[in-house]
Amino acid sequence: MSMGKRFTAEFFGTFWLVFGGCGSAVIAAGFPTLGIGFVGVALAFGLTVVTMAYAVGHISGGHFNPAVTVGLCAGGRFPAKDVLPYIVAQVIGGIAAGGVLYLIASGKAGFDASAGFASNGYGAHSPSAVNGVGGYSMHAAILIELVLTAFFLIVIHGATDKRAPAGFAPLAIGLALTLIHLISIPVTNTSVNPARSTGVAIFQGSWALEQLWLFWLIPLIGGVVGGLIYRHLLESKD
Repeated sequence: MSMGKRFTAEFFGTFWLVFGGCGSAVIAAGFPTLGIGFVGVALAFGLTVVTMAYAVGHISGGHFNPAVTVGLCAGGRFPAKDVLPYIVAQVIGGIAAGGVLYLIASGKAGFDASAGFASNGYGAHSPSAVNGVGGYSMHAAILIELVLTAFFLIVIHGATDKRAPAGFAPLAIGLALTLIHLISIPVTNTSVNPARSTGVAIFQGSWALEQLWLFWLIPLIGGVVGGLIYRHLLESKD
């Protein structure tokens, strides 16, 4: 498959993930009293991966996430020369989705992206903070993003292993992402995906950009850790 088609598949897959997942948080989570809540947002993120993995996974592998691309490279499943083009496609897709979502959300009176816009944060900007007090600390954010991204990559490697049942990988991966969100939305609003974080932080425009470094650095490290764990401790060498 040509790099152009793979790039396009990663663009659309990441667009769908950010638009569907963050869109559910911005538009539907609390609408107005019968919103979908945390569980609905978590499920939305999982469904974006399931649907796009089946739709374009056969074209690009269905990464939709720089941490996944880097983790698959560390796990020996993806060539290093293709890492940067994939990440570029994913980030552009995430920003495009954030832009479309911003235009839609701006159509409602009183909308203010600076209030959060489904951005990831810690400390005063953790979803658990009330009036800037009581949120999860930076250290808690680092630990949960690291652990969850590492386990996400273990699931991805295992579900796509040649020994795994064929055809079920998108379901396992999508359900893993749902579980990840159910665990960590109150802590950081759940990143485990730098493209997802970037796509909305740009439009939030202030504290989300200041804290964005964590949601790039830690998921990338977690992805590498997960890939190396599966490669050296779990993968069959037969």
